[in-house]
Amino acid sequence: MKESPSLENLNQEFWNSKYENNSTGWDLGEVSPPIKEYIDQIERKDLKILIPGAGNAYEAKYLIENGFTDVTIIDIAPRLIQNLKEEFKGNSAIQLIHGDFFEHEGKYDLILEQTFFCAIHPSLRPKYVKKMISLLANKGKLCGLLFNRKFDGGPPFEGDKEEYLGLFHEELNIKTMEMCYNSHPARKGSELWINLQKH
Repeated sequence: MKESPSLENLNQEFWNSKYENNSTGWDLGEVSPPIKEYIDQIERKDLKILIPGAGNAYEAKYLIENGFTDVTIIDIAPRLIQNLKEEFKGNSAIQLIHGDFFEHEGKYDLILEQTFFCAIHPSLRPKYVKKMISLLANKGKLCGLLFNRKFDGGPPFEGDKEEYLGLFHEELNIKTMEMCYNSHPARKGSELWINLQKH
């Protein structure tokens, strides 16, 4: 069985090494289809949007290409942020932050979840929920994808709908939490789409 890294090892060095060594097996190489479809129906282009742990930021690129004007990425891996700064150089619609999500401050209308939740140690999930609530503006939404499957070790770490309902139901209005019908083929049958709104 693959040994899971300890909570202490899921740090900046751990994630930075993934980008240094190009060992990002979770990377789809494109914007995730369910998130793309969700973005396509958003009418307000001036929403303040946060993408934590954005990886290679395909979702952010898609947002910028489609006229969104206020996108923030935060990631703990300095190599990744350096790469993205080169890619988005001179683009005022996006802010790139090298830092710890749990220390970030701000208010956002929309937070997009794409492989960040499953990358943090499960012991941090209650802290994740509380931090999301603090970062969401009034009636702000947390939307995106959560894995609904088991893994041998982690990250990514496993989870299921029952666990997520227990985590979120008291703190956020669960507008949608259901199996994805339009997942990328590599993730078909293993993702839940979430649309959670701050009370």
